[in-house]
Amino acid sequence: MLRTDKSIGMKKILMAGTGLALLLTACNPDLLDTAPDNKYVESSFWQTEQAANAALTGCYGILSWDGVYGNEATPLWEETATPNAHNDTDAKGFASIAMGLQSSSTGGVITNRWARCYGGIGRCNTFLARVDEVEGLDEDLKARMKAEAKFLRGLYYFMLQTYYGDVPLILDPPDKSQSLLPRDSREKVIAQVLKDLDEAAAALPLEYGSADQGRATKGAAMALKARVLLYEASPLFNEENDTEKWKAAADAAKAVMDMAGEAGYGLFPDYRSLFLPENENNEEVIFDVQYIYPDGGNSFDLIGRQYNTNAPLQGLVDAYYMKDGLPANKSPLTPISDRYENLDPRFYATVVFPGDTFMGEEVEGDRFAITGYGLEKYTIYTEAPSPDDKKDLKGGQSETNYMVLRYADILLMYAEAMNEYSGPGPLVYEAVNAVRARAGMPPFPAGLSQAEMRNEIRHERRIEFAGEGYYYNDIRRWKTAEVVMNGPVYTWENKEIEVRIFDPARDYWWPIPQTELDLNQNLTQNPGY
Repeated sequence: MLRTDKSIGMKKILMAGTGLALLLTACNPDLLDTAPDNKYVESSFWQTEQAANAALTGCYGILSWDGVYGNEATPLWEETATPNAHNDTDAKGFASIAMGLQSSSTGGVITNRWARCYGGIGRCNTFLARVDEVEGLDEDLKARMKAEAKFLRGLYYFMLQTYYGDVPLILDPPDKSQSLLPRDSREKVIAQVLKDLDEAAAALPLEYGSADQGRATKGAAMALKARVLLYEASPLFNEENDTEKWKAAADAAKAVMDMAGEAGYGLFPDYRSLFLPENENNEEVIFDVQYIYPDGGNSFDLIGRQYNTNAPLQGLVDAYYMKDGLPANKSPLTPISDRYENLDPRFYATVVFPGDTFMGEEVEGDRFAITGYGLEKYTIYTEAPSPDDKKDLKGGQSETNYMVLRYADILLMYAEAMNEYSGPGPLVYEAVNAVRARAGMPPFPAGLSQAEMRNEIRHERRIEFAGEGYYYNDIRRWKTAEVVMNGPVYTWENKEIEVRIFDPARDYWWPIPQTELDLNQNLTQNPGY
């Protein structure tokens, strides 16, 4: 999203001297023209470059809304629908999803994601249909702006089909006749997503100046294409295990890697600092949602510091290897007394644990009362004392951007896809070991089988992206959710919190929201709901 201090959207035009103007034009027949001149309307909007940019900013704006990547902490709460974390308040319905209790009437993210994505699609469709009406708009600029809208439309449709499966495919500006459209096949939607992303990549630049940080780039379109193809190759979407789909995903990720030098992509040297606002827009960021307070912030710091509604579970803590690269039950570094010693350095950058130092104070077992653990990642807080003006940030006051696509993901997508296509060759090792080296972890041992490398890459994704909301779709697309999401979850003292249930016949897809079914009699529901 464009920073809202530079793009505020559709600004009202304030008219000065209204009384004098009325006196001077009392006999003017133009007074019979009742079109408002103190605000934009559809008939008068598409006239200037500023208006076109405002409309495009509105297409980006949906990204920061509740149900997509914004509001309080939507992407961070998605982690609580996995074995990694717990949402004690059922914020936005994620705890219901974790427990297998979601229904068409659950509301929260299930309702909002559908509505917000279609809101974004409607804005993109309107922009694409109307921007040619703007006279005098530079053709190169217009082509770039259209490409940005296509990238965003592709992203919104990708989100929709990932969670709901078949959805109505709408490519025209909003019209009430669309309210009765049936669902189109997921495959048809994906074909349109790939078309949008290819056309976007062909017209988008590699980078922008500082005033335009946050716009979609060529690399963003190519990286999102890689993610789309990786999902399409995965077991949930590729039941026949067509290896050519893995090859297509690997090729798409490799295309981003091959352009990394020209585009300036790479791994940011420090894992913890990657998630601090002072390092935003660094070389690892391919596409993010940008926030600024007070014009548009999030609540990442409040959630992580106080509310603890993305509380890490003991299962995540146990998943971290020791710093020698071995699981705790195989490593000579495993401590006898302090179970938090000698772990993968990413643990200390991600999780706040009893005995840790956080915000200048030692953490007691009741500091984070839900599970005993807090999430440090995506907060500004570290072991150092916080400045007085930052130590008690409230809702909407946080500014840390959320990374939708980052370069570490490209490397791990490539490693996964290539391993599935042709086994653990040198390029697979090179890609995954680069991510591990940045974290301070040793390389994987040589000689792993394809199945062993698959397990290690899946584990690496869990650790590298812990707390970021990626893992939910990973366990869905791998079709492992029915294993890892069935059973009890525990606190730091190994006290059972709840027993989760995942029905593989139903829960790999979200229900179509009841509000949408009530409005559109031609929509069908997903099986089991």
